[in-house]
Amino acid sequence: MTLPPIPESLRDALHAAPVAPVLTIDDAAQAPALAETLWAAGVRVFEVTLRTEAGLAALAAMARAVPEAVVGVGTATTADHLKQAQDAGASFAVAPGHTPELLEAAGRVGLPLIPGVATPSEMMRTREAGAVVQKLFPAEALGGPNLLRSVADPLPDITFWPTGGIDDSNMAGYLGLKNVLAVGSSRMAPRAEIARADWAAIAAKAEASLETARAVPRG
Repeated sequence: MTLPPIPESLRDALHAAPVAPVLTIDDAAQAPALAETLWAAGVRVFEVTLRTEAGLAALAAMARAVPEAVVGVGTATTADHLKQAQDAGASFAVAPGHTPELLEAAGRVGLPLIPGVATPSEMMRTREAGAVVQKLFPAEALGGPNLLRSVADPLPDITFWPTGGIDDSNMAGYLGLKNVLAVGSSRMAPRAEIARADWAAIAAKAEASLETARAVPRG
């Protein structure tokens, strides 16, 4: 079963703002204010992880608060996650890795999936399932830009959205590559700052990250 295509709205949003926050939210009641803060700072894509019990409710709340944003689910690892996220309003899903069952479920559910990969064999396997946008994770631990640069010519039809250890200090090394669509960063809106509703700090981090990202000449 072939994976659903990545929405053009997601590609366009990441092109406009090529760093997206990876959000871990403990209290869904904070999600609307978080969404509004990030949107006002220029963020156009929200990845809400399922690392807490509040994840699905927070995703739904962010999608309602800022309907212009492209909201997806992160840390999707099961078929149930995909269906629940779709029902909550997710327009895409991101996984830390992949299994044959997860790929099949994404095709069955009809939710665009960005599978996690770590090796060229995994990249080829998920490409065969239709994944032309893939998540290199954990990017820094796997070799980061050096790995992506090495696979660019052998696998020219794959585009990556790396996450894991990426922040303002090293994102340029990724965004300057021809096979990188965007990067994800949990450091734009840290879990602790979300928990204490420090919207000013999050806005400042988001604006700084976007400024850094947009200044990188794209490959």
